[in-house]
Amino acid sequence: MKNVLFIALLVGASFGAVAQDNVSYHGKKINSKGAIAATELPAKMGDKDKMPAKVEGTVEDVCKMKGCWMKVKTGDGQTMRVTFKDYGFFVPKDIVGKTVVVQGLAETTTTPVSELRHYAEDAGKSKEEIAKITEPEKALTFVADGVIVKQ
Repeated sequence: MKNVLFIALLVGASFGAVAQDNVSYHGKKINSKGAIAATELPAKMGDKDKMPAKVEGTVEDVCKMKGCWMKVKTGDGQTMRVTFKDYGFFVPKDIVGKTVVVQGLAETTTTPVSELRHYAEDAGKSKEEIAKITEPEKALTFVADGVIVKQ
């Protein structure tokens, strides 16, 4: 009887794993419908400082401490730092190279040196690399309220 119950449990668990469509959701549950490629975002932003958006792209880097930010490729060797609304959720730390869909607010921001150094420390950079950060950085950033990680 125990064996039959165990086999039934295994079969049920395998169906549950297949039904997940190989994605994970973080923060607000969103879908990928209407997402634009991350490479298109800078052009869509134009001269706007802020813009609501849904973007799909490839993860280049993730916070090694707890997954509290990630960088998504935007083309031409550039990346966009994605943080999470109200520090309310995190993403897995092992998603470099995976495709993500993020929904939230794209912004052009200036990141102060202290924050850039903090991010470099989170990314596991050496003290020498961190010390070389001496100028604020103007860049495209994103505050996500929902993230889909595609496996």
